[in-house]
Amino acid sequence: MSGKDIENLKKSMKEMVSDSIEKLQNYLRLPTVSAQHKAIPETVEYVVKMIKEIDGEAKVLDELGGNPVVYGFFKASKQEDSTKTLLFYNHYDVQPPEPLNEWNTKPFEPTIIDGKIYARGVADNKGDLVARLTAIRILQNSEGGLPCNVKFLIEGEEEIGSPHLAPYLEKYRDLFKADACIWEFGGKDVKNRINMVAGIKGMAYMELTSIGAEIDMHSSLGAYVDNAAWRLVHALGTMKNNQNEIVVDGFFDGIEEPTESEKQIVSTLPFDEEAIKRIYGLKLPLITSAKGVDPRIAMVFYPTMTICGLESGYTGEGAKTVLPKSAKAKIDCRLVPGQDPNHIFESVKKHLKNYGFQDIEVKLINGQKAFRSNYNHPFIDHVIQTAEEVYENEVVLAPNAAGTGPMYIFGEQLKLPIVSTGVGWAESKAHAPNESIRIQDFEDGIVHMAHMLNGFNHALERE
Repeated sequence: MSGKDIENLKKSMKEMVSDSIEKLQNYLRLPTVSAQHKAIPETVEYVVKMIKEIDGEAKVLDELGGNPVVYGFFKASKQEDSTKTLLFYNHYDVQPPEPLNEWNTKPFEPTIIDGKIYARGVADNKGDLVARLTAIRILQNSEGGLPCNVKFLIEGEEEIGSPHLAPYLEKYRDLFKADACIWEFGGKDVKNRINMVAGIKGMAYMELTSIGAEIDMHSSLGAYVDNAAWRLVHALGTMKNNQNEIVVDGFFDGIEEPTESEKQIVSTLPFDEEAIKRIYGLKLPLITSAKGVDPRIAMVFYPTMTICGLESGYTGEGAKTVLPKSAKAKIDCRLVPGQDPNHIFESVKKHLKNYGFQDIEVKLINGQKAFRSNYNHPFIDHVIQTAEEVYENEVVLAPNAAGTGPMYIFGEQLKLPIVSTGVGWAESKAHAPNESIRIQDFEDGIVHMAHMLNGFNHALERE
């Protein structure tokens, strides 16, 4: 397509963006926190409504457990264009908004300040869904119409590890069959370069519990009564040393070593340490610095073990001299290709037993395998090229993200190339207070999706 075609898309987008932002704001007002089982039916109803309002077909799949999966379908405008199908993956659930006292606005009352929309879920992932639906609407109203079939899989459990998605994809494999997939997220870095990924890390998310008594006790009993909180801390301390190295036997089993070309690609990815420190207000040096490791290599190719939360005893205002009856920790391990979350779980249990902590209960809350798409597929080249033309800036593509999602299930069941891109920015703060997107990025993302769809069929002909 020519620059004139992109300008026409931008013009059409400007005519629709006000309505799209209003739809997005209504969507964001729904507190769809899957971890807390909130607002699921209302949100499913709203997602279905958005699809049907622009003449799409929508089905709610809910017979296999968990929160419903929404299927959306838009048929190509011309019969001759209906041989190819693009699948969009999105999710309608969001992270809990806590800690509430760190928000500058109400998390479920979307607020526009200085060209940014602030709300929980606006970057992850509600903004991207509305942008993609708006792109379809623009093409439907264009002279050429929608140039290919478009499907959506919109789930409601991504933020809790997609525990029920695999049965739906297995049963409805033919329904979701497509030639390529655009994943849920993405955005611009501190230099406004679009960052994309063609894969994702896996995860083993565990809960560790230490129980020492049936009731909390006076802390003076610490002279002879073991402390569940100390016991859990000691157990955690055996799994990672003070050089931040994971020392659980079996943890690194099966890892597929990256190729030299993958290492070369990752070594050229942009990384602005000072910007990272500023955005997150880091108080400590990067853990890679002491070991002389490139943070980019670690981010893409190294597995992790992170304590996500600790809970025990009294943590309120003032003092309460208590010996806690129990302690609990939440841990996530981000995995790379070749690692199996169930094997990680068993390795952690065996490790604790070997160190004398067999009384620590370990529960696997969810597990997902890592996935890397075919980095050289023509579809991925097409998504990059169209982004360069719309954004008029460099595009950065990494083999995989540092985060996790159910991409492995899609690759296993649907056998299609996958790339992730979206409307976020360097300070979107997904999963954190004051999550946001910039309206300009939202608008650009709409145009990119429309431009990408216009050349989709031709791109796949090069395969």
